[in-house]
Amino acid sequence: MNWEPLTLTFQLALVVTLILLLVATPVAFWLSHTKSRFKPIIETLVSMPLVLPPTVIGFYFLIAFSPNSGLGSWLNAVFGLKLVFSFTGLVIASVIYSLPFMVHPLQSGLSSISKSITEASYVMGKSKWQTLFKIQLPQIKPAILTGIVLSFAHTVGEFGVVLMIGGNIPGRTKVASIAIYDEVEALNYDAANYYSLILFAITFSILLVVYLVNGNLLKGIIK
Repeated sequence: MNWEPLTLTFQLALVVTLILLLVATPVAFWLSHTKSRFKPIIETLVSMPLVLPPTVIGFYFLIAFSPNSGLGSWLNAVFGLKLVFSFTGLVIASVIYSLPFMVHPLQSGLSSISKSITEASYVMGKSKWQTLFKIQLPQIKPAILTGIVLSFAHTVGEFGVVLMIGGNIPGRTKVASIAIYDEVEALNYDAANYYSLILFAITFSILLVVYLVNGNLLKGIIK
């Protein structure tokens, strides 16, 4: 059995999850506090990956990142980035595709914090960012953990987006979901079963741990 697709899958999921945690936190903070007229538009854009078919998103990523497009040629000329059929392209596409799975739990958690706690922090002279990192985020550990796990698991299970933007290059873009598809196409059901069982076992274990930990965290908060 070739372990390379599994290794690449979890490497991709880890990188994407870390980037999402950094990117989604200020977005969730803004969405949970703003009264801007543009809030519904931003929320819609963030949530689009939840309803659009992955192949649609992957197709537009493919067009946007293509060396023949304006964006693709500019990235190649200025930064030397060739995003189509590359691991970097997979990371960027996966970050955008999994964004709502990190933003929504964080936004929900931040919105649930009592306003009196936030106002008390401001009265004590703390800035918005100090309040976020020292007061608010520690209060929503279950939401943070949920966002991390959902983003990681969603990236592990990606197929349409990674196939469209990354193709099927062994060692570079061939992740586990693509490997399973290849084995099924070749009627090699034993290999497909091995990949599938490993992904099932790992994702089940991760989710089980999250539910157990979140349950204990919530009990601690309630007490």
